[in-house]
Amino acid sequence: MNATHPDHSPALRFNCGEWAGAFGDIGTDLPLLVAMLAATGLAAGPVFFAFGVALILSGWLYRLPMPVQPLKAMAVVVIAGQASGPQLQLAGLILGTLMLVLAMSGALTWLVRVIPLCVVRGVQVGLALNLGWAALRMAGRHGVAGWMVALVALGMLLWLRRSPRWPGGLLVIGAGLLWTLGTQVDWSVGFARPALTTLTLPELPWSDWSVVLGLLVLPQLPLSLSNSLVATQRTVADLFPSRPVSARGLGFTFAGLNFLAPLLGGVPVCHGCGGLAGHYALGARTGGSVIIYGSVFLLGGALLGGALAEIARLFPFPLLGALLLLESGVLVSLARDQVASPTLFLVTAPVALCCVFLPYGYLIGAGLGILLYHAFLHTSSLRAA
Repeated sequence: MNATHPDHSPALRFNCGEWAGAFGDIGTDLPLLVAMLAATGLAAGPVFFAFGVALILSGWLYRLPMPVQPLKAMAVVVIAGQASGPQLQLAGLILGTLMLVLAMSGALTWLVRVIPLCVVRGVQVGLALNLGWAALRMAGRHGVAGWMVALVALGMLLWLRRSPRWPGGLLVIGAGLLWTLGTQVDWSVGFARPALTTLTLPELPWSDWSVVLGLLVLPQLPLSLSNSLVATQRTVADLFPSRPVSARGLGFTFAGLNFLAPLLGGVPVCHGCGGLAGHYALGARTGGSVIIYGSVFLLGGALLGGALAEIARLFPFPLLGALLLLESGVLVSLARDQVASPTLFLVTAPVALCCVFLPYGYLIGAGLGILLYHAFLHTSSLRAA
């Protein structure tokens, strides 16, 4: 499957850097999971447990801080109340099947070859802008106090970014958790009492497959191809040049995780370049960080169930916003190699804007970027002639 680099599978580490980097993607994952649980009524225990299993498998297979995230385009539809939880789980199985076909056919390898780097950079910057906007909304949830908390947390993350003794990400998450448990939880009603989760096979609405395909799967596919596979493969090459992965390998794990997660009662998942950047920004350098992160979800889902969902709902969103801002900054920094060339920048910028402002923006942006790139290339060739 070529999930890992033939670099003899570098050892997993569980040091302070990995613990700090473990929570680099929580600003994306936690709000989406909580919102989907509220919208669908799915049992929180199996959802968190399945998400944890997917993370642990990803960290173990890749030996990199390879993220697993809820599928964003599907989440938007579900949160808007347009699809049910069982339909969401069926969509994961259908999307996993499509991705498996694309991986086995070699189509994913072909995509990496035909999409220019400047277009991939545009997708990365577009995602960074979307994450940044989400971070600002989170910080503004509590008015001026929220902005102040987010700024202090961001300053701490930047100040302690390279500290081996005081990992900023872990301190920020720990402070948020202590504040939540100490001031928001009503312990008098037996809150967070352990309740073992029972896993059962979900009843999937197979007769709704055509509705699920059009409503959930097809809108998600362009985002998954551009961000989860092509951009993630490029981000690994940027951050870990000695340990590359293939888009085809990412496609296989994408498919496998989406066969597994819904059958455990969870929601569909993907990889993502933003999550990779978030883990890396806070100090993660191996898959140990993702295994730590996944273990929190797995144990919480198995033992606490709905109580974990309630704790997540009460967690201070300004702190999540600070984590997202750092993640978006790393993604933007990857595009600095496009600024020196006006031609490349004129491709990267429109792609990013499409991703931010247009429906199906990742698909439209990638298509537009490829056309612009070849148009500029053709013009340059004519001038040279």
